[in-house]
Amino acid sequence: MPPSSGTLGTSSTVVLDAGDISRALTRITHEIIEKNRGASQVVVLGIPTRGVELGRRVAERMSEVDGHPVPYGSLDITMYRDDLRLKPARALERTDIPVDLDDRVVVLVDDVLFSGRTIRAALDALNDLGRPRAVQLAVLVDRGHRELPIRADFVGKNLPTSLAEQVKVTVSGVDERDEVRIVSAARTVPGEGA
Repeated sequence: MPPSSGTLGTSSTVVLDAGDISRALTRITHEIIEKNRGASQVVVLGIPTRGVELGRRVAERMSEVDGHPVPYGSLDITMYRDDLRLKPARALERTDIPVDLDDRVVVLVDDVLFSGRTIRAALDALNDLGRPRAVQLAVLVDRGHRELPIRADFVGKNLPTSLAEQVKVTVSGVDERDEVRIVSAARTVPGEGA
């Protein structure tokens, strides 16, 4: 009997569990400290939503390792997005800049690096807030498919994906658990006469 027309459900694969995420953040922490020869001039800013929680974890680990308190906050990029006219506006998130950014090293933290457009918006937002000595980017997952010439300085996991797949990050403190999944979109199965 030939298959009937219809949509198959989505498939989902866990690619990072809580332990993997913790190890990735610890590695990123040490790489940031090494690259900057310490953490005394570093400010960590998470990009809402999940980047804020990941940034908090990185800053706390940096403080423990380096022995200096590392200021961290959040940077809402909503009003700097280049797709505002294409999509309904999302609710504004909180921007919390804990110290003067002038002449500091700002480490932006996000969950997934994809097209690069979110980071471009973050750079525009930073431009209105001060003049950091340097801006670095830490991401939990880099999935490729860049549309802009942006790359991460610190990456938890390079995860080559197809455009038909989605990378779903959940982070405890925002979600139920720490986890990264690849979700494959539903596909249509052709039936008789298709």
